[in-house]
Amino acid sequence: MLETINSFIIFEKLFHLMEVQIRSFEIKDTQSILDIINYNILNSTALYDYKTRNFEDQKAILEDKINKGFPVIVAESDGKLVGFGMYSDFRFREAYKYTVEHSVYVSLNEMGKGVGKLLMIKLIELAKAQGLHTMIGVIDSENKSSISFHEQFGFKTVGIIKESGYKFDRWLDSVFMQLLLE
Repeated sequence: MLETINSFIIFEKLFHLMEVQIRSFEIKDTQSILDIINYNILNSTALYDYKTRNFEDQKAILEDKINKGFPVIVAESDGKLVGFGMYSDFRFREAYKYTVEHSVYVSLNEMGKGVGKLLMIKLIELAKAQGLHTMIGVIDSENKSSISFHEQFGFKTVGIIKESGYKFDRWLDSVFMQLLLE
């Protein structure tokens, strides 16, 4: 009986994944991305921002990445945006041009259903196609699920910056994780 239940759970997860489409960002996606970002600003340490963003600011951030030749991708299910991912400059000096820092966010109701995995797989694929050498993730040390998520893709912790952020009346540590793409 337990085996049947486990098989059903796996089937449900796979079925749900098949319904998710990964595609390039379109301007119509901005509000949904903004909603996910602002939720995380207000309720988590996934972003070290204090104030929510407005539509124009978020649109400018996304357009800047695209104008620099970096991808912004979204996950859509049943016509609704359920997550997004992107990468961009790690640092601005020329020698860092083969290194990017990425972000993956999933709406609260879709967490744990494989949406983030689909986005990460696509981001890694795109980075390799662009001839990039390494991806960096900067993750709050309290976000154990994100650290585990990255480890599933081969990211390794390469450094921790103690008390690098301050949010919700406490100091936060930043974990730097790296994936070599070649």
